[in-house]
Amino acid sequence: MKFFRLLFAGVLVTASSYAAQLPQVVEQVRSEVDADRAMRFLRQLWETDRWFTFPRFQQTAQTLQLAMSDIGLHKVELLEAPADGVTQIGYWTMPLAWDVRSARLEIVDPEVPEQFRVLADYDQVPTSLCMWSGPTLPGGIAAEVIEAARNPEQQDWKGKMVLTAENPAEIKWLLARKGAAGAINAFSENPDLRNERQWVNAWGDRGWAFTKDNAPLPCFSVSPAQHEYLRKLLSAGSVRLRATVDSRYYSGVYPYVTGLLPGTGNQEVLVLGHTSEQGAHDNATGVAAMLEAMGALNRSVTAGKLPRPRRSIRMLAMGEMYGSMHYLATYPDRVSRTVAALCLDTPAAPYELAGTEYTFYLNPHSASSFVDAFIQKVADTYYVRRRPWHVMPYATGTDTYLSDPMIGIPIVWPYSGTGIHSHHNSADRPETVDTRSLRDLAILAAAYLYYLAAADEKQVAWLAELAVTRGQEEILKATSSVLDATPGADSQSLGRLLYQGKERIEYFLNRARQAVNSVSRLLPQASNPAWLGGLEKMLAEAARLQTQRIEAAITGRAAQLGLAHVEPSAPPPDEQIVQARGLVVRRKRFGTLPLDDLPPDRREGQPNGAWAEIPVKALYWCDGHRTLAEVIRLTRLEVGPTEFDFVAYFRFLEKNGYVEFATP
Repeated sequence: MKFFRLLFAGVLVTASSYAAQLPQVVEQVRSEVDADRAMRFLRQLWETDRWFTFPRFQQTAQTLQLAMSDIGLHKVELLEAPADGVTQIGYWTMPLAWDVRSARLEIVDPEVPEQFRVLADYDQVPTSLCMWSGPTLPGGIAAEVIEAARNPEQQDWKGKMVLTAENPAEIKWLLARKGAAGAINAFSENPDLRNERQWVNAWGDRGWAFTKDNAPLPCFSVSPAQHEYLRKLLSAGSVRLRATVDSRYYSGVYPYVTGLLPGTGNQEVLVLGHTSEQGAHDNATGVAAMLEAMGALNRSVTAGKLPRPRRSIRMLAMGEMYGSMHYLATYPDRVSRTVAALCLDTPAAPYELAGTEYTFYLNPHSASSFVDAFIQKVADTYYVRRRPWHVMPYATGTDTYLSDPMIGIPIVWPYSGTGIHSHHNSADRPETVDTRSLRDLAILAAAYLYYLAAADEKQVAWLAELAVTRGQEEILKATSSVLDATPGADSQSLGRLLYQGKERIEYFLNRARQAVNSVSRLLPQASNPAWLGGLEKMLAEAARLQTQRIEAAITGRAAQLGLAHVEPSAPPPDEQIVQARGLVVRRKRFGTLPLDDLPPDRREGQPNGAWAEIPVKALYWCDGHRTLAEVIRLTRLEVGPTEFDFVAYFRFLEKNGYVEFATP
């Protein structure tokens, strides 16, 4: 071990001088970032995206194309994903393009005061119309309103406008099957926003987007105050509305834009965030922060204040999920050269409100990476105790699926709340954005991107050392949970605790090894520096010492109970593990499984695999070699105890052709 200590000490002496460069990078980009300019970008993007039609998305893309060229990016491309409602990328079906000229919903009977008559007008409040709402006849339709019951199977919805307090996207398939004339959304994530409307951006019969064979139903969104008013009218008698929607579906394109700050080599670091949504916080803030970060870096490099990085930095602004999936499928060579990514899908909310500080979501354990430790160092260096920040495990819900081992791009995702919750709501407007948070986001992004793009072997050694430190901390946490339980353990549970402690230490040791070795993608091809092996040895030594602590604590407790010896005792295998031993899951396509090509009534109660945490994390562990029993074990170690039926879920996927089974 003495050799490795001396070797590693030499690396640290050198690497520490490179660690000192991160504060210098932070200070340089801080001097270049202009939050007011970022706000101007934000307003430009919001002014077109807030209408959320595909022609407006095209305008946003053209604005971005010009802005990216203006800030000095190279090879700026306006690309086009198909919006035909048919094409599949991974297992996601691309949406059908949609446009709307006007839409209006008004009460025709009973007669009401003028200020209450018009319930929705797209020209005045775009979110009052649901995205992908179907058209009506030119003169509109007059229909009776019915309030959806909690158990609506016995209700007659045929030809009626259905008022629902749950998101109508969740029952779109049922609305179509029962012949409803349309839907009125009264659901709100924040009912305290009395006069604001929830934006309904999912209107597919089987999932998020509207695809080719979906039912073209009209759909409106009313405010909580209007919902109360409608319910009051309904309690007194029947209510009839007139709905007029001038919209169309067509086979078009879903535009997105990419550009490059060139480096001296052929690898890339990626920053991506989505356009094509109605909110300022979701997600004009993320895209504006990307623009400002990239502009600040380009100005710094052009002026010679920062050296040109070894790796290029690419910006990708696209429709959430659909745009990034098209990019991955279209440019596999770029993907193979992308060493790390940052997803900017986040608000930039007022400092003074609770919950608006940034939280950094890390990679799934199946894709443990050095960037999980590095983003925390960037945040700590930038904030220096000026503002709290947090870290959380991997979460689905945005383009973080790039960390899927079938894709292989480690990615982190900063996210904050809006304080006053306005997610997918008409209240999500530019005046609620805090330029300080927007500035933070741009500086953090620029520092993260540049350091990774510029890192040479000595700086890579420091990045690996950060991963070692984080790995040691995770091993220590695993040890502490067992040590805390040992003093009160009885003779029956000591063996189980010993097994659990060793298993968890081994698990986190392997995750730490994976994270440390992931720096290899930043090193020259076929490079295998001696210090990398030294770091692995240090992790193994840390795990050995913590295992000894657990063994000593268990032995001490055993002596108190009059036991001579304790052996590790594995829990008896449950039925799922027994069934899963003979199965190996082989994935057919990259990405998550939204089931948008399978009707809800054929899903056997299984979750939408696009967003559900446990199925997604389990899917990522399926490498075509591990048995499903091992996948279950690893997923439980990652997420904790769960009653999720893994065997039933994967048998369902296999039966419907999403995966295939092999024998070990």
